[in-house]
Amino acid sequence: MSGFGRLALSLLAALAFAGAAPLRAETTLRVVMHSDLKIIDPIWTTALISADHGYLVYDTLFALDESLTIRPQMVERWETSPDKLTWTFTLRDGLAWHDGTPVTGADCVASIRRWGARDSMGQMLLSFVTELSAPDDKTIRMVLKEPYGLVLAALGKTGANVPFMMPKRIADTPANVQISDATGSGPFIFKKDEWKAGEKSVYLRNPNYKPRAEPPSGLSGGKVAKVDRVEWIWIADSQTQVSALIQGEVDLIQNTPVDLLPLVEKSKNLRVQIVDKAGRQYIMRFNTLHKPFDDARVRKAVTYALTQRPFLEANVGDPRYFKECKSLFPCGLPLESTKGWEDRLSENIEMARKLMAEAGYDGTPLVLLHQTELVGHNNLATVAKPQLERAGFKVDLQAMDWQTLVSRRTKKEPPSAGGWHAFFTSTGSLSIPDPVAHFFLNASCDKAQFGWPCDAEIERLRDAYARATDPAQQKAIAEAVQIRAAEYPTHVPLGQFFTPTSVSNNLTGLLTAPAVVFWNVEKK
Repeated sequence: MSGFGRLALSLLAALAFAGAAPLRAETTLRVVMHSDLKIIDPIWTTALISADHGYLVYDTLFALDESLTIRPQMVERWETSPDKLTWTFTLRDGLAWHDGTPVTGADCVASIRRWGARDSMGQMLLSFVTELSAPDDKTIRMVLKEPYGLVLAALGKTGANVPFMMPKRIADTPANVQISDATGSGPFIFKKDEWKAGEKSVYLRNPNYKPRAEPPSGLSGGKVAKVDRVEWIWIADSQTQVSALIQGEVDLIQNTPVDLLPLVEKSKNLRVQIVDKAGRQYIMRFNTLHKPFDDARVRKAVTYALTQRPFLEANVGDPRYFKECKSLFPCGLPLESTKGWEDRLSENIEMARKLMAEAGYDGTPLVLLHQTELVGHNNLATVAKPQLERAGFKVDLQAMDWQTLVSRRTKKEPPSAGGWHAFFTSTGSLSIPDPVAHFFLNASCDKAQFGWPCDAEIERLRDAYARATDPAQQKAIAEAVQIRAAEYPTHVPLGQFFTPTSVSNNLTGLLTAPAVVFWNVEKK
């Protein structure tokens, strides 16, 4: 052996004896997400990109595994009293915030309260709660006024808004005020100093994160960060995204336009993967505050005027990745049903015009917010416009990028003063599986999501669903909600689709989950 070789071995032996980690090259994962990150508060907004950000930097008390079973995450164990009114949760050992301070029960109590002030399912849960406290640093105590069957389902929900845990000093921020501090306890740390909206977002592996011992499954289990750095690179143009992937400049594209998939599929270095197998649902959301959509008959007219397939063909294209589905609770899930909607979404112009006449529609132009940026969504408003015009509506299509729409949809001003009548979006199927979780069915007036529907009957049925424990009873109540929502529409389902993610073959470990997450991912 050469003198240099003996010296190298001596140095390695010395490092091992000293307990030092061997040197290795830093691994950086570069991905293109579906949108640019401009809001880092996943409680203040329901924007999917903010939830994706949240999954990296925060953790949750419970989480869904790949089989859609609720599993403990930050919680080590829990118990309920014999009368089902008192729930006690014990946090697992080793939980720490990114600033090094330990996670406490008081942090989690504040986080649950902030999330519960904003989220539909959280609001329902807290309406049953008479006490939410932290008896000590490792314990969360929840006392209910009556048994509630969706406690774990609420604390382990996915989609928007996710009950992410935050330090108390941050979680004490009112839910209607955006936070600017992204300190979490998750497997990655947000590098705010490297965040450049419109360019990139950066996350570093959290060296102090203590993962669970179980293998990862869905959004649950051991969240082991196997890359040192994750960069979300924002590339607005889809063709440029795919070119960057083919050339090895990025490693993954979260949402790939179907018409560009042939370029990916013919490359031996790339593959296409469906990460979220439950899919997503396209939605038209009404603003019920202003004429003409303050009249339920006009909103009903829209449900007759539209038909789903043109939306799916224009925004997805390939039938392998979409299906028509009139159910408010997405197809393939337990509460799938067409009750109340059998004759809707049928392009029934005659019925639409009859309802418009009954309501006295006066030709007020519908201000439709049209986002032009997000692939697979940017033709929703343009498809709706001619369908609505055939029924006799006047339509004012206002183009903008997605983040502008996210800000604009929070405005309650009249459309003539910068407000809106309707916008188009999509949501994960697993975010809207039942009447309580479905945030667009929340009809609690000012407490409801933007659009602010206000209907006592929908709220009575949602409350009844929350109390029901028998699956047959739950199914019947969910169908009653669909029937009522056909008479008092809060939104319109525009079909279901499945998002192809394009991945470099040098990546392994990408999990099947309701969101694209980057723990367990290795880059060779």
